[in-house]
Amino acid sequence: EVIEGLNVKPGKKYIDATLAGGGHTLEILNRGGKVLGIDRDQDAIDYVTEKIKNQKSKIKVGEDLVLVKSNFKDLGEIAKNVGFTKVAGIIFDLGTSRHQLKSIGRGFSFQRDELIDMRMDKSEELTAREVINSLSERQLYEIFTKFGEEKLARTIAHAVLVARTLKPITTTGELAQIVKTIKKSKEKTDAATKVFQALRMYVNRELENLRQGLARGVEILAPGGRIAVISFHSLEDRVVKNFYRNRENLGELKVITKK
Repeated sequence: EVIEGLNVKPGKKYIDATLAGGGHTLEILNRGGKVLGIDRDQDAIDYVTEKIKNQKSKIKVGEDLVLVKSNFKDLGEIAKNVGFTKVAGIIFDLGTSRHQLKSIGRGFSFQRDELIDMRMDKSEELTAREVINSLSERQLYEIFTKFGEEKLARTIAHAVLVARTLKPITTTGELAQIVKTIKKSKEKTDAATKVFQALRMYVNRELENLRQGLARGVEILAPGGRIAVISFHSLEDRVVKNFYRNRENLGELKVITKK
């Protein structure tokens, strides 16, 4: 649906602001578009480069496809540097990719017990492990509330503080277990989901980057060009819809989907 929404035209330029496993990028290329693929995770850049090489396709990396390791908050500057101004379409696929969740040692998921990390860009210094072990109870409560919309944020934040006085919380399993002692979830999702989401979003400054990325995207979009966003929860959804609505009121964008 998102690719259809982009209305890809052969020979036109498109930006995949969240490259990940390259699914959207490859589909745009297959439809004749040229793509600037951006990801802050070097693993994603390497994975897609290798994937195209193994496919032995006619796609030329550096011509049909330009890959840049960077943060999409700097979309305007990146696009200018590689000649992708006045583009026909931009796509944002938010959150973590399947590749990141499955990657050993990244600490995004509680499905595997490993060191808590959660950095999308491994060159960044702040990890979720540092956040969980150094911030105050009040700060943790605010993170769990703001980025996870966790109803038991205060109790969980207190439990984290009690646990770390005994020993530092270092693994995803340890953190998940602390949450589960407080929260007996009857929902389909795991009890620790919202806390893990909150930490990931805080560490990677996801909502702040999204606002900046959308704003820069409008600046480099050609008349009649399209921006498509895939969001997975209400926080991202709210940012995107408010942005679209405000820019539509200014006469800069037109919302073309019913919802």
